[in-house]
Amino acid sequence: MRASFFKMNGAGNDFAVFDERRAALGLSAPLVALLADRHRGIGCDQLISIERSERADAFMRIRNADGSEAGACGNATRCVALLLGAESGRRSLAIETVAGILPAEILGPDRVRVDMGAPRFAWDEIPLARPLDTLHLPLMVGEADGSAVSMGNPHVTFFVSDPNSLNLNDIGPLLEHDPLFPERVNVGFARVDGPDRLVLRAWERGAGATRACGSAACAAVVNASRRGLGGRAMAVVMDGGTLEIEWRADGHVLMTGPALTAFTGEVDLAVGPPRSR
Repeated sequence: MRASFFKMNGAGNDFAVFDERRAALGLSAPLVALLADRHRGIGCDQLISIERSERADAFMRIRNADGSEAGACGNATRCVALLLGAESGRRSLAIETVAGILPAEILGPDRVRVDMGAPRFAWDEIPLARPLDTLHLPLMVGEADGSAVSMGNPHVTFFVSDPNSLNLNDIGPLLEHDPLFPERVNVGFARVDGPDRLVLRAWERGAGATRACGSAACAAVVNASRRGLGGRAMAVVMDGGTLEIEWRADGHVLMTGPALTAFTGEVDLAVGPPRSR
């Protein structure tokens, strides 16, 4: 079976987007992992399925490069909003995810704002393995302790002097799989450069080091503000581009940034993942 897809990215965080509103494509976890592979498949950080929704314009299912499912992805939400807007001619849309319904507004040809909802701080909402102060976790990167928050998926942020000096491939897997996080965790390494700017590198659970992570950018700004390190509106500079994050007075976090289509294509889903002999 051949299926069409869009190859898209938000600030360099890249996706293969499939439309399953008419029929399911049978995207099993092993098949997703094969399609996401950059040597044997399409190559992407996450594979996105657009499905029908009775509560919103569409349901967005997010699968990581390893085939596991994620609850939220801000960069992918902007990309899906751009597709739905082009299809309907509307600028305001609502996209349902496992984490809830995310309102989106198309601001220009390749610029979208998404309401990521309100962060959650309770230890069992993130979740952590045991009750702890989520602002200062007993988990260190050098001399920096971590701050945890849920943005629809679990995040921990470390405020370090130089994120670019860190080898994410070494420390990322250790933190992602730390026993403190029963559902694993997305990890952000941030440096605050002023009240309205921070630099961020991200390690995403199930995907590894990515050029951008929208929910990690939201988590970094929320945690910087909680710690008194930055303001509630900041530009977050990542390897793939810059996102504008605002933690509003009503508690909701707005994320504004680019969404681009690189190309469209078709893939043979009948081939399936390679079988071991």
